[in-house]
Amino acid sequence: MPWNEQDTMPLERHLRTARERAFVGREEELAAFDSALAGSQSILYVHGPGGVGKSALLRCFAQRAATARRPVAVLDGRTLEPSAAAFEAEAGPVLRDERTVLLIDTFERVQGLEGWLRESFLPRLPEGALVVVASRYPPDLLWWADPGWADALGAIPLGDLGAADAAALLEAREVPAELREPLLAFASGHPLALTLGGAVAMKDGKAGSRWTPTQDVVATLLDQLVGDVPSPMHRYALEVCAHAYMTTEELLRAVLPTDAAPMFAWLRRLPFVESTTLGVFPHNVVRETLEADLRWRDPQGYAAMHDRIHDHLAAQIRSAADTGVLSAVGSLFYLHRDNGTTSEFHTWRGGGEVYEDAFRPEDTLDLVKLATKAENEQSAQAVAFWAERQPQAFRLYRRTETGELVAFCSWLHVERPDDEMFAADPVTATAWANAEAVAPLRAGEHLSIGRTWMSAQYRGISPVNDLIQWRAVGYCLRADRMAWSFMVTRSGDPMSDYLRHHDMHDVGEHARVGDAEYTLFAHDWRAVPARAWLDRLLTTGPHEDSATRVPELAVLSQPEFTGAVRQALRHLSRPAELVASPLTRSRLVMGNTWRDPAEALRELLVQAIDALGGDPRVAKFHRTVAATYLCGAPTREVAAERLGLPFSTYRRHLLAGTERICEDLWHREIYGTMPEDLVTAGRP
Repeated sequence: MPWNEQDTMPLERHLRTARERAFVGREEELAAFDSALAGSQSILYVHGPGGVGKSALLRCFAQRAATARRPVAVLDGRTLEPSAAAFEAEAGPVLRDERTVLLIDTFERVQGLEGWLRESFLPRLPEGALVVVASRYPPDLLWWADPGWADALGAIPLGDLGAADAAALLEAREVPAELREPLLAFASGHPLALTLGGAVAMKDGKAGSRWTPTQDVVATLLDQLVGDVPSPMHRYALEVCAHAYMTTEELLRAVLPTDAAPMFAWLRRLPFVESTTLGVFPHNVVRETLEADLRWRDPQGYAAMHDRIHDHLAAQIRSAADTGVLSAVGSLFYLHRDNGTTSEFHTWRGGGEVYEDAFRPEDTLDLVKLATKAENEQSAQAVAFWAERQPQAFRLYRRTETGELVAFCSWLHVERPDDEMFAADPVTATAWANAEAVAPLRAGEHLSIGRTWMSAQYRGISPVNDLIQWRAVGYCLRADRMAWSFMVTRSGDPMSDYLRHHDMHDVGEHARVGDAEYTLFAHDWRAVPARAWLDRLLTTGPHEDSATRVPELAVLSQPEFTGAVRQALRHLSRPAELVASPLTRSRLVMGNTWRDPAEALRELLVQAIDALGGDPRVAKFHRTVAATYLCGAPTREVAAERLGLPFSTYRRHLLAGTERICEDLWHREIYGTMPEDLVTAGRP
C-alpha cells in the first residue's frame, strides 16, 4: 500500500505524532537505513523477536523516506495472502519506479516466500529501489552463500533497547519515577513489555516501587511474543527453556517424558530463542513472562518441573568433566535465582567478562606477583610452595578482553601433612590443628583448604567471585572422602556472611601470615554431607538459620563405630533400644531412604549378616551370627547348643563374624560402598 504523508487524516497524523514522540534510540539502525537510502545497499533485512520494535522502526523508516521525497509502499504479512501472485500484485509500484522504498512488515507470516523473494522478485528491482524486510526470523543462510547477495543484503538484528534508551522510553511515556525501576527489572529493554507494563501500572493507583506484572500483562505478552504453540509438549519444552539457564537436548531428555530431540530442534528455531555453545536460552522478557504465567497457572507443575531440572543439574555437577563444572554449578545456582542470598551475591556476568584458566608451571611468577600485591610476601611464598607441591590445586581467572590475570584460587588436598607444610603455610597448620581438636580425620579421609587471591577491583561481589564460588561449590560436591573443608578469608571480609550462609563456620582460631590475619570457615562433611549441604544452601533464605534445617550426622571414630555396631547387634530384636544408637545418625543410615532411622539400622544389620552367607569360606561365621542375633536364641549358650558347637568354638566364630560385619559397615561409612571383596564374595 503506497504511503504518503500528505494523504494522512487528522487522527492518523495524531497517532503518527504520538508514536514519533515515543520513539527512542536505534541510532545505528537509522544510520544504516539512511546509508541504504543514499544507495549503499538495495536490501535491508531487520530481524528480532516479537515486540522488540520492528514495526516502530519501519514506521520511522517510512517517515525518513517520505522526508527524502521517496515514494513509500508498505506491505504487512498479516494481511497479505502467502502467494507470489498476491505479493507481486501489492508490490507492483516498486518494480516500476526506481525511487520507491518498499517496506515489508511481519514477514514471518509469509516466510515461505523468502526463497521466491530472493530468487525471483528482488533481482527484477530497478536500480536505486530499496526494499526493507522485517521478520522475527533471520535471513536464511542461502543469502550469504550467494556471492551476489552477500554484498547487496544488509542484515540488521534488532535487540532490546540499551539501559539509557529504555529509561528514555519510560520517560517519554510519562511513567512515574517510582514505577520505572520495577518495570526495567521485569522488561529489561524490551519495548513492548516496557510500554504495556507502564500503561497498566499507571492505571493501577496502588502500583509502586514493588510493582509486578499482572496476569493481564503476562497473557498479552505471551500472545504477542510467543503466540500459539503446536502442542502441550511444545509448551512444556518452552517452559523448561524459560526456567533453566541453558537448555540442551540432554536436559530435555531428563525432564520431558518423550520427544526430547524434536522439541530441542523446535526450540532452537524460535525467533526469541538464542543459541550458544552451552545450549539455547530465550529472550529475557519471554523467560520472565513464561515463568510468571506457569507459576500462577500451575504452581504444582512449576515446582515439579523445578525439582526435575534441579536433580539433573545436581547429578551433572558430579559427572561433568572438570571443564564443565562451572557451567553445571552456575546453571544450578541460576535455577535457584529467586533465593535471596543466591541472587544477592551473584552478578551472573562471570562467563563473559572473565574466564577460568588452568595453571601451568610458567604461571608461577605471575601468581607470586599477584599474591604479593594482594596480600604480602609471606603469602606469596606459600603460593610458590604449593604451586610446586600441588599444581593441580590452582585455577586462574583472566579478563576475557586482555587475558590479564586478575585472580586465582587454590583447593589444597591435605591428608598426611608434614612439618615442612606447616612451616611454609601457617593457614594449613591452623586448619589441621582445628580438625584434630574437633573431629580428627579417619583412615582414608582428607581435608581441603580453599583460598583466593584477587586484584583489588574484583574483591567483593564481582564476575570473578561468581566463577570462584562456582568452582568452590563444584569442588566440595565432587570431593571424595573429604572430612573437612576450610575457606580462608581476610578477617573482616564482607564475603564472610556469604560463607556463613554456605554453612561454613568460623573456627575461632585465626591464622597469621606476615602482617595479615585470616579467618577460617570450616565445614565437617561427615556431619552434613554434600547432598544435605546443597539442599540447605539452595533453599535457605538470607536471614534463616541454615543449621536448624537438617540434623547433623554423628562423626564416629572407628573404635566408636565398632562398639556401636556390636551393641546394635545385641539389640537387634529390640527396636526401642536401636533408636538410641549413635549409628542412627551415621552417614551409613542417614544415606538410606527409610523414614525411621531405627528401622533403617536394623535392615542394614540384617543385610550385613546375610552378606556373610555369600562367601562359602565364612559360612560358619554366618551361621553363628545368624543363630545368635536373628533366630531368637535367649542366651549364647543356647545358640551354641543349637549349632552343636563347643562354647569356645562358638565364641571364636561369633567374634570373627562380628568383626567381619564391623569392617564391612565401616567401609561403607567411610567410602559409601561395600568392599569389593564382599561384593564378589571372594575374600580369602
